[in-house]
Amino acid sequence: MSEQQIKITLAQLNPTVGDVTGNAAKARAAREKAKADGADLMVLSELFIAGYPPEDLVLKPAFQSACRAAIEELARETADGGPAMLIGTPWVEDDKLYNACALLDGGRIAALRFKANLPNYGVFDEKRLFARGPAPGPVTVRGVRIGVPICEDIWLEESEDYENVVECLAETGAEILVVPNGSPYARDKADLRLSIVVARVTESGLPLVYLNEVGGQDELIFDGASFALNADLSVAAQLPAFEENITTLTWRKTADGWRCNGPIATQLEGDKADYAACVLGLRDYVRKNGFPGVLLGVSGGIDSALCAAIAVDALGADKVRGVMLPFRYTAQVSLDDAAKLAAALGIRYEILPIADAVNGFEKILAPVFAGMERDITEENLQARARGTLLMAISNKTGAMVVTTGNKSEMSVGYATLYGDMNGGFNPIKDIYKTEVFRLSSLRNGWKPDGALGPSGEVIPVNIIIRPPTAELRENQTDQDSLPPYDVLDAILERLVEREEPLATIIEAGFDRDVVTRIDRLLNIAEYKRRQAAPGVKVTRKNFGRDRRYPITNRFRDFGKTLPEPDERLVTRGSRASAEAFEG
Repeated sequence: MSEQQIKITLAQLNPTVGDVTGNAAKARAAREKAKADGADLMVLSELFIAGYPPEDLVLKPAFQSACRAAIEELARETADGGPAMLIGTPWVEDDKLYNACALLDGGRIAALRFKANLPNYGVFDEKRLFARGPAPGPVTVRGVRIGVPICEDIWLEESEDYENVVECLAETGAEILVVPNGSPYARDKADLRLSIVVARVTESGLPLVYLNEVGGQDELIFDGASFALNADLSVAAQLPAFEENITTLTWRKTADGWRCNGPIATQLEGDKADYAACVLGLRDYVRKNGFPGVLLGVSGGIDSALCAAIAVDALGADKVRGVMLPFRYTAQVSLDDAAKLAAALGIRYEILPIADAVNGFEKILAPVFAGMERDITEENLQARARGTLLMAISNKTGAMVVTTGNKSEMSVGYATLYGDMNGGFNPIKDIYKTEVFRLSSLRNGWKPDGALGPSGEVIPVNIIIRPPTAELRENQTDQDSLPPYDVLDAILERLVEREEPLATIIEAGFDRDVVTRIDRLLNIAEYKRRQAAPGVKVTRKNFGRDRRYPITNRFRDFGKTLPEPDERLVTRGSRASAEAFEG
């Protein structure tokens, strides 16, 4: 490094939780690239050596030891005079487990920094896993003082339970802030990240490098999209989203401090970002869990069509198998559209009629159901026969069944347990039906970089414009059982994402009876959702990771105006902390 510059390599990589050896190999290969670029420091994401989030795996002593051993080996390798490495790792010290970053340089672990602020909201559960680290000072790399706040350390303002790590680093002489992150994707998250970073740069007067993980881990998608801001808030660099990237930035010291002018990649936004997240999520779930491919029921409907397109974009047509499972209520147009979809995507496709299976079930059940009217039970036998056949093919071939229910259906229970809910992963689980229509139209005119599917129209237009139907009885459509999807989804977004009281939703102009009915369906479908396959998270609040309601739950919001709290009933001093009564 010359006196007036430092080269920092951003290694935006895709680790796998638990694959300590594989993650170390990725770090080693990235360092070789950084070394070739003449870098002084290479930065990897939060808990990189473990994979993020490791959840309770990180509590296993054997796993902790494996991570430490890998870090120590990487540290020894830095004796070659190449770049220093800043890498995230779990770390045990004084019998406490920390979310740490290790600076490896000169053949040793030159410094350790521990995360001070542990998130415990939404998808995060770190207070249960890690000890809180002390306020850190900067680390020194080639004579430059680097502040290393870890992810949540930059996200909140100072409070009783929050350490202002950035302020502490600025006061102790940091010149550049480098932030390793494990920040999951959610719609419009990029704007939120930028606003947080702008606030920290403004407060500290220091440039900031935001290095984020990329890749899928169960429901969570990490979009990368790493970036850097100069101290004057200009964008110093922007890495692409949803793909691995290794970029070396040259920072030069000027009269106004350190400054960089790096590459600026165009970012995906809105529906395009959601679609790319679904593709990445399915790809990594299948590949990281070792499935040879996927199969799905292709009904001629829009949900399975979108899932098929996502699967082909994620894995390639040779890894996707479509199965049409018709019964007497399956319309010819559904058969035609399903065949056109399979041909457009280039996937293996077969037709397995289910009449023998359904009729066989009904024959077996006839004595038990004698004297009872036909109802939804017989309809569900169709879905369960289909689910059984798909799972049989999965067992025989090893291919994973892709589940195709959207968030609207998952919300109100418009799905059959052990039937169309069967499967290993659902790429559109957090996508409302109105969004399914939008993404399908979008895909016919665009596909993300790196997608393995064909360009152009892959979802027949008739599938998009045709009224949705489960085809479980004659002339059935979804709207026989549900309000129009634009109304349903608007109500659900207020109930699920915003947690609005029913009275507020009704006051906004929605019909009271419709709102109360949808709320009831949302509540009673919780037991189904607990048994649903995992799926990609794209909204602010998905089912499972974010929204965890009890199955047994008798509370109901009846849409009445909420009463004002009566502060006169609160005894003076009742809000005092428990500490006030100790001793």
